[in-house]
Amino acid sequence: MTLIHVSDEVRETLAAGQPVVALETTLVAHGFPAPQGVAVGLASEQRVREAGAVPATIGVLDGQIWVGLTEAELHRFTPEARKCGPRDLAAAAVQGVVGGTTVGGTVAVARSVGIRFMGTCGLGGVHRGWPLPPDVSADLGELARTEVLVVSSGIKSLLDVPSTTELLETLGVPVLGFRTDELPLFYAARGGPPVSARVESADEAARIARAHWTLGRAALVLARPPVESLDDVEPLIERALAAAAEHGVTGQAVTPFVLAFLHRESGGRTERANLDLIADNVALAGEIAVAYAALSSSSQ
Repeated sequence: MTLIHVSDEVRETLAAGQPVVALETTLVAHGFPAPQGVAVGLASEQRVREAGAVPATIGVLDGQIWVGLTEAELHRFTPEARKCGPRDLAAAAVQGVVGGTTVGGTVAVARSVGIRFMGTCGLGGVHRGWPLPPDVSADLGELARTEVLVVSSGIKSLLDVPSTTELLETLGVPVLGFRTDELPLFYAARGGPPVSARVESADEAARIARAHWTLGRAALVLARPPVESLDDVEPLIERALAAAAEHGVTGQAVTPFVLAFLHRESGGRTERANLDLIADNVALAGEIAVAYAALSSSSQ
């Protein structure tokens, strides 16, 4: 039995040089109240297909890392699933647990099978208060070594956004803005640091990605602002982080704790925003993947 199991559809699409978009399973398991995560995962896959690409949802099941999951398999990613960053993939597979992949874990697997595009809500990064706690997401390390374009709504708003963008610059990872000159703050459309370049279309993003990879560089981040900006969430985030500290919540458990707090205390507004963010981001990732495949085809 091979360690990585690639579905027939994903394998054949990659072999034909056609567009594929990687999707994570942490959102399914931990991003939304069960069983809503499965519906989010299925809707994300549908948006990728509507854009003309093939979705490759990635997770750990039955001793293997799966690339391309069925609806029945998605239902197995419950809140009890282990959260799998890059360091956790091998152990989760060998130990036979269900593992929901983070952005970093998904990117690590995508690199192994040749997928270059991913859509998600937000990236991990430098945690507030650095160096106490001394916590930096493994997402950044994977971006530094992988040829991948990740569409997100910026960096998770519970993090230190300016420090994260500085570290991405140090790692040589451009943070592009989709029709914006400043990095969106996840729920808020404006307020973040300036982006390294503004991008106006999926085709332009695909051409920049091709040039970036031709130069031997690794990842690119394309930040897409939310359609509906929630500009009053920051005080809730501060309260959520304080509550996490009070309850001794640390490490990988912080994000699901904070998300649940925000969804509850905002009366569901942040949850609805998350639904829109992931749907719009994966659709844009699909459009860019399609544009990139067309570029590659025309150059042959």
